[in-house]
Amino acid sequence: REHTLMWKLAQSKEVELFYIEANAGMEKIGKKLEVKGESLSEIAEAARNEGIDFTVVGPEKPLVEGIVDEFNKKGLKIFGPDKESSKLEGSKVFAKELMRKYNIPTADFEVFSHPERAINFLERKDFPLVIKADGLAGGKGAIVCKNFNEGKETVERIMIKKEFGEAGNKIVIENFLEGEEVSIIGITDGVNIIFLPTSQDHKKIYDGDKGPNTGGMGAYAPCVLINQEMLKEIKEKIMIPTISAMRKEGKLFKGVLYAGLIITKEGPKVLEFNVRFGDPETQAILPLLKTDFLELLIASEEGKIGKLNKISLEHYYSVCVILASQGYPRKYEKGKKIYGIEKAEEKGCIVFHAGTKRTDGDIITDGGRVLGILGKGKTLKEAIEKSYEGVKEIKFSNMYYRKDIAQKGLAFLKKVYPSL
Repeated sequence: REHTLMWKLAQSKEVELFYIEANAGMEKIGKKLEVKGESLSEIAEAARNEGIDFTVVGPEKPLVEGIVDEFNKKGLKIFGPDKESSKLEGSKVFAKELMRKYNIPTADFEVFSHPERAINFLERKDFPLVIKADGLAGGKGAIVCKNFNEGKETVERIMIKKEFGEAGNKIVIENFLEGEEVSIIGITDGVNIIFLPTSQDHKKIYDGDKGPNTGGMGAYAPCVLINQEMLKEIKEKIMIPTISAMRKEGKLFKGVLYAGLIITKEGPKVLEFNVRFGDPETQAILPLLKTDFLELLIASEEGKIGKLNKISLEHYYSVCVILASQGYPRKYEKGKKIYGIEKAEEKGCIVFHAGTKRTDGDIITDGGRVLGILGKGKTLKEAIEKSYEGVKEIKFSNMYYRKDIAQKGLAFLKKVYPSL
């Protein structure tokens, strides 16, 4: 995500980019901002000393911890919601209770802060159910439980064994919803919102949506499951009411409003909200954006989204396939040399870096998710083929990837348009 944001911002005119931490892809685009310590206040001070005009936050943690508030205190411009508004992602309990209060469509739920009470509740419920840690859990804190034993074990993992640390002090237990998951990402100034292209993430580690959740194994855009009529419904029943609800609660929500939705028989419902760009959705979305990205972000910060005309997009599909280290999302090894990035780029793919670093001139693996290989095409089928052509060129020891990214979109198109 962060490499993609920098790659897109670099396309704006006369922009000089800095980063605090970087992977091997980001290092080629910007310069390192020297920060004395790791506190948010020290980061803001470093930005002021360097004369940074505008800051864009990638991950959720600093937003939830209040980096926007620190920058605002120093009179610095920054894109994103403040600490209070970031509760929309930072606390599943806050988000679910807000949706209940303002009739925003979501699954029925109960909140628990004692494991015994949660387990007692599970004994009386039909399964499947979804159990979620209240706080941030790196995209891995929502667990589908098929029966009581799985539910009991999940409550114990989150609340007693503290698998996600303090994030598991409270949990949400909610009804399981049937349908396809989609991602809606909009840029808002707290009143108006502009949608970026729709997308569909692939969260499970294995083909066919099997295995544990990950941060995301690939995405495609635009999502073929969402037509203009449905997008209008999502805007009117979910996105605008959420921004409005935040204002009514005394929180002017600026920045990215990301809704992870599920398309049920009753219509779209919210699974979760995020307050930052999705990963890997951003890698699929931003290569389709023709509008100046920086201008869009500044309009959000300055309260001018309503004055912008519709954004301009390329009429292509894009598919991003994540290359991961074998063992992710659990234990994996680092330090494996990566080959073939240039060859993938020669095939017309864009290679976005995640867990990589440069050592003695080589690029090596440095995380669970390592690279995102992005292919574009006039059709979804073309885009899938292009991205996997790029994937074939990349090699590193213990490399793993899903082989079915965007196939569910292709299957949907074939069902709707049998002649394809």
